[in-house]
Amino acid sequence: MGEQLVNITGDYITLSQLLKKLSLISSGGECRFFLQEHVVKVNGAVEARRGRKLYIGDRITIAGQDIVLG
Repeated sequence: MGEQLVNITGDYITLSQLLKKLSLISSGGECRFFLQEHVVKVNGAVEARRGRKLYIGDRITIAGQDIVLG
């Protein structure tokens, strides 16, 4: 699988906002449960904070899918 480029506006996006943008969750409240059941990595490190700020150039892996913020 290749990388998926996700463009963001502004300086950063939170992890929960990214999951909503990718239609993996429908509300911010679901993020905690999603992170308990799925391994999410940010720049190679496992991340469990829904408020984690993600910046342009960050690499996120969710369910084997690689995402790069642009």
